[in-house]
Amino acid sequence: MKVRRRPLDGSALKRALREIRLVVFDFDGVFTDNRVLVGEDGREYVFCNRADGLGLANLRQRGIDCIVLSTETNPVVAKRCEKLRLECFQGCADKWETLTEILWRRKIDPAQVGFVGNDINDLACMENAGVAIGVADAAPEIKAIAHLVTSRRGGEGAVREVCDLVISARDRGR
Repeated sequence: MKVRRRPLDGSALKRALREIRLVVFDFDGVFTDNRVLVGEDGREYVFCNRADGLGLANLRQRGIDCIVLSTETNPVVAKRCEKLRLECFQGCADKWETLTEILWRRKIDPAQVGFVGNDINDLACMENAGVAIGVADAAPEIKAIAHLVTSRRGGEGAVREVCDLVISARDRGR
């Protein structure tokens, strides 16, 4: 299923943010600063921002679900998602195909999805999401199609910023 992304600006963007039922995050480059530290034993380590956890908890308190879609399969992603109480889908060769299935099972329209990405493997999801969000240091292709771009870079509070934006739009819409 391919949905043509509508341009959003001003009040249309605020309305779309209020309608979000599910926020989908890429992991590498969104929760992290896109760097990886590899130990001699092959273990990978990443840097994340602690403030993201509170933002995600605030979204959950308002009944907005969040998940992570990751192309890679990596124990560090699973551990961080477990700590943050996020459902995590790893090893997604085609993120849009995976997301389509998730939306079908949850009976959620793509227009009710906010997708946060940073690189070209996020393009299809962003083209089809109700609100496409790129992080400040996203690839140019992502910034070109994003409805909005965070002021914070991946791994430096971009996740928290997105959570706060969605909450703010909801609170102002009451």
